[in-house]
Amino acid sequence: MELQYRDCKLSAGLAIHIKKRLFLQLYKAGKMTAAENVCYTLINVAMDSEPPSEISMKADLEKGDIKSKTEALKKVIIMILNGEKLPGLLMTIIRFVLPLQDHTIKKLLLVFWEIVPKTTPDGKLLQEMILVCDAYRKDLQHPNEFIRGSTLRFLCKLKESELLEPLMPAIRACLEHRHSYVRRNAVLAIYTIYRNFENLIPDAPELIHDFLVNEKDASCKRNAFMMLIHADQDRALDYLSTCIDQVHTFGDILQLVIVELIYKVCHANPSERARFIRCIYNLLQSSSPAVKYEAAGTLVTLSSAPTAIKAAAQCYIDLIIKESDNNVKLIVLDRLIELKEHPTHERVLQDLVMDILRVLSTPDLEVRKKTLQLALDLVSSRNVEELVIVLKKEVIKTNNVTEHEDTDKYRQLLVRTLHSCSVRFPDMAANVIPVLMEFLSDSNEAAAADVLEFVREAIQRFDNLRPLIIEKMLEVFHAIKTVKIYRGALWILGEYCNTKEDIQSVMTEVRRSLGEIPIVENEIKKEAGEVKSEEEVSVAPTQKLVTEMGTYATQSALSSSRPSKKDEDRPPLRGFMMDGDFFVAAALATTLTKVALRYVAIVQDKRKHNAFIAEAMLIMATILHLGKSSLPKKPITDDDVDRISLCLKVLSECSPLMNEIFNKECRKSLSHMLSVKLEEEKLSQKKESEKRSVTVQADDPISFMQLTAKNEMTSKEDQFQLSLLAAMGNTQRKEAANPLASKLNKVTQLTGFSDPVYAEAYVHVNQYDIVLDVLVVNQTSDTLQNCTLELATLGDLKLVEKPSPLTLAPHDFANIKANVKVASTENGIIFGNIVYDVSGAASDRNCVVLSDIHIDIMDYIQPASCTDAEFRQMWAEFEWENKVTVNTNIVDLNEYLQHILKSTNMKCLTPEKALSGFCGFMAANLYARSIFGEDALANVSIEKPIHLGPDAPVNGHIRIRAKSQGMALSLGDKINLSQKKSNA
Repeated sequence: MELQYRDCKLSAGLAIHIKKRLFLQLYKAGKMTAAENVCYTLINVAMDSEPPSEISMKADLEKGDIKSKTEALKKVIIMILNGEKLPGLLMTIIRFVLPLQDHTIKKLLLVFWEIVPKTTPDGKLLQEMILVCDAYRKDLQHPNEFIRGSTLRFLCKLKESELLEPLMPAIRACLEHRHSYVRRNAVLAIYTIYRNFENLIPDAPELIHDFLVNEKDASCKRNAFMMLIHADQDRALDYLSTCIDQVHTFGDILQLVIVELIYKVCHANPSERARFIRCIYNLLQSSSPAVKYEAAGTLVTLSSAPTAIKAAAQCYIDLIIKESDNNVKLIVLDRLIELKEHPTHERVLQDLVMDILRVLSTPDLEVRKKTLQLALDLVSSRNVEELVIVLKKEVIKTNNVTEHEDTDKYRQLLVRTLHSCSVRFPDMAANVIPVLMEFLSDSNEAAAADVLEFVREAIQRFDNLRPLIIEKMLEVFHAIKTVKIYRGALWILGEYCNTKEDIQSVMTEVRRSLGEIPIVENEIKKEAGEVKSEEEVSVAPTQKLVTEMGTYATQSALSSSRPSKKDEDRPPLRGFMMDGDFFVAAALATTLTKVALRYVAIVQDKRKHNAFIAEAMLIMATILHLGKSSLPKKPITDDDVDRISLCLKVLSECSPLMNEIFNKECRKSLSHMLSVKLEEEKLSQKKESEKRSVTVQADDPISFMQLTAKNEMTSKEDQFQLSLLAAMGNTQRKEAANPLASKLNKVTQLTGFSDPVYAEAYVHVNQYDIVLDVLVVNQTSDTLQNCTLELATLGDLKLVEKPSPLTLAPHDFANIKANVKVASTENGIIFGNIVYDVSGAASDRNCVVLSDIHIDIMDYIQPASCTDAEFRQMWAEFEWENKVTVNTNIVDLNEYLQHILKSTNMKCLTPEKALSGFCGFMAANLYARSIFGEDALANVSIEKPIHLGPDAPVNGHIRIRAKSQGMALSLGDKINLSQKKSNA
């Protein structure tokens, strides 16, 4: 068994402060039930231990040594926690254990007196407790400060005023003790007693105010000030008024409480803002990151003046840069993003874009991602030039650092941000393109693909930049390393080279990338030449080697492996084809056809026409020859053969129709695709702005603060109260807004109405935790002892603690709370039973089996967005696939898709325009992400069987892919269960 004491203290570090803040507020609120109070004492019980007998424990407590008494007392505590009463041991412990001065026993006695029943069945205090009270009066006067302090902490938990009344003089005397540990715990004890039994110490606020004025220790002042905030706010304000100019010299724990007081006062009485806002400004300069964070948040809620917003935002930025914890950086970044959502605050933040970009010095990718997105949202024509300069420097930096997994991803983020800047501000494109074009030769295909996409869009939209892009593209063309980028570069060159010089440059680069042609003959000659040279050179003497068996083996220089340089010496395009990738050859054929047709239109000389076309046709023919030979690792595919053959035919005929298709229709398709993409982006931005715009209806009532009743003052939410509700997992505000989402919908019946014990559970999912609030009703006329809720889990769920046993009177009821931790996104099942003993019965324990509780995967899945390239990449990488056959009664394709989106919480990535209209079939990509960071992909392929009539249901398949098996199976089960639309 382990006993641990945990003291709730504010940390000076912001990281610890943010993590503990909500729990501290739970501690300070003091308005929760016993089940929701902060746990001070954690007791671990070994499950395999046998319950000891009362007689043996009594003997140990009476006659044993210190060690035996300690072990016996631990066993007594465990048995009482398990529901045993043990009244016969109470006097034994008072006589033989209570007088001992051993510190371990004194700590154990604090736990024992907290849990032991102190009253008779009719509610009167036990006579023996008078002796206990006297013992604790002596402990409150003990010379050891630790014993005094721990006793004062114990008194905070007592709920019997008869026990506390004789101790009040001793508690008051502890306020003057020399040690701060005793004084600060005395303040907490007085506060708790005043809150629960005001009649015992009616002058507590005055007493603590006088104590606060004379106190020097920071922790004692903090506790005293905190009590005044909750017990007598006017006295707290009076004290703050006397020392408001010295607040910046106080310790951080006291400053935090002062910030909370100022927020509460100004929230309840806005006229006080002018009195305290200067104090909040001063606290922004505090040396404590926690104080700066709270002060900035309070300042934003108290004032919307541009100077206040700018000061708070600057404080947030400094915190992000100086704090080392990435979690803190992300939390504070979220605060900046919240500021941006307010239209008037957004203008202030636009002036701080360059300061926000300082956060990019953080190596964490998630922090950089959020920072770039925030900067992009805030960029305007005033600061876009400076933004682009910083981003260009960052891009160049990524090229100089050693390769790391996050470096490539960061480079992609920078490229996409520059891409977005150039689209929104076309004047910047000329500055961006030369820097980015260098990355086409990058070994990281993803970053190069983003650059290529940007270049393709820029060359189509900005006519004035085409010569620059073509020039840069020709410069880096020979250095491109990946075949996908090579194909894209070939397409761009073939589509946009319009001058005679550019077309000839393209042909030169193509010949340079192919090497000497015909390729097959050249490769055969190379092979023959290399073999001949090796035979001439291979005059090295043979060497004798000894094998493992001890025998000799002869090895000649000819048979030893040598690295051949022929693969390294091959030009890039030839290398791709020798590896069997002939799709790039098909792209090359299309490019040659386009430039040849354009060359014919530009140049008037017939001989030059024929020479250029013949050269293009020769290249295509030699590629076909290579593909059909046995030299490449893989033969050419039929599709590529057809494509190259078609291009040969087009060049041989040179018809006007083919010229129109190759040189005009292709570009029209690209132009149409880019315009549709731009419209979608504008539409999504419009939707976002509509969400953010604050609209007030003409007939909305005007709220006057002076005329509002106290219980109606909810126009502005108390941020401290909201964070307290969040810590408790309370979602009442949301549920009140939506009457249909009642708590009753989440109640699961666990037993039948005719069972001796009736049970039902309210299942509350709060991110990573599931709280089961189980109502247990004794439906019999007997007293049920040791009534225990035994639970087990199936799936990635873990029961945090075993619920404590209860004793239920006849027809009594009780609530039992159980916490379950969730580790991943998959369907889970909680099952178990209720076991109990009937008082006075000699039979074995009774058992009631509970119904299963199914935990829905939808509580963890949230809609998310990703690009088409990211979707395809994840689709290729994810190894778990679940294919679900469509089985529904819905007859409309679009209606079925919307039904699936609603049932699975997924987002449709396919644009609305692509889904509009009716053609009898539909294909759409869906995406979602769990709160654990797991991705879920789905592809919906459905059709309407028209031949079966207008009322025929939709059929087809849904393919789900995920990284984990549980996610794929759980999502498939959810779709199977919710495919059919209910008629209700």
